[in-house]
This record gives sequence, C-alpha cells and structure tokens, in this order.
Amino acid sequence: MALSNEDLPPAWLRDYATIEADIGRMEEFAAKLDAEVRDNFAPHVARIYDDMSVDLPNAHDDFPELGSFLDAHRASALDTADLIYFYREATGAFATAAGTVSAQYRNADAFATARVSDVNKALNATSAAMPVPGWNAPDA
Repeated sequence: MALSNEDLPPAWLRDYATIEADIGRMEEFAAKLDAEVRDNFAPHVARIYDDMSVDLPNAHDDFPELGSFLDAHRASALDTADLIYFYREATGAFATAAGTVSAQYRNADAFATARVSDVNKALNATSAAMPVPGWNAPDA
C-alpha cells in the first residue's frame, strides 16, 4: 500500500540523494585550477591592480556632473581592484582545499566518509573563508 501525501517527506526533499565526488577528478581539478591561477592570472594581477587603483584628479566645482561621475568611477575601480585581489586569493585557496579534501579521502571510501563539514574545514583553513565584515584588502 502506498503512503499518503501526509506521510511523505516534503516535496522538495523527495528526490534527495547523496552527492558523489570523484576524488581523482577532484585532484586533477585542483592541480589545473592552481596552475591556471599561478601561471595565467597571478602574473597580471599587480599591473591590473595598479591600473585600477590610480587616483584621478578632482573635478572642478562648477561641473558637479563630472564630480558625480568621478565618484562613481572611483568606487567602481576600487570594487574591481578588490574583486581581482579576492579572486586570486580565493581561487588559489579553493584549489588548495580541493587538493586537501582529495588527499584526505584518496584511500578511503570517500562516498561513505566525506562530509560537508570536512570541505568547510578545508576551505576555512585557506583565504577562501568568508571575510570578516568590515575587512578591507591590504594594499598590493
């Protein structure tokens, strides 16, 4: 006899299943991501960061529209510089965390033993952890 709808779990949980991870592919991904960031992104970060951090002169007081534009431009440039900084750090840290998790479970039945808390712990040990509110990126 089938269960009534009242006895079934919520609809959004009915297709709940485990998430499987291929440890070998995770190691390969970690190595490729780390190499990509190190070889193709990091060498350009300083130049981009410097270009985005340039102070522009103040607008003349008789031209408030230009002043508003420059304020928006400064904010956008600083946000972009921060994104570049955090992308480099977090992507490299993500690769490190993927390598750490894959190394921990290389010889285990990872599908039975790996937990989300293990992945969170690996990420929190790197710069990919959530930044503290109010934290500002150091000058590069």
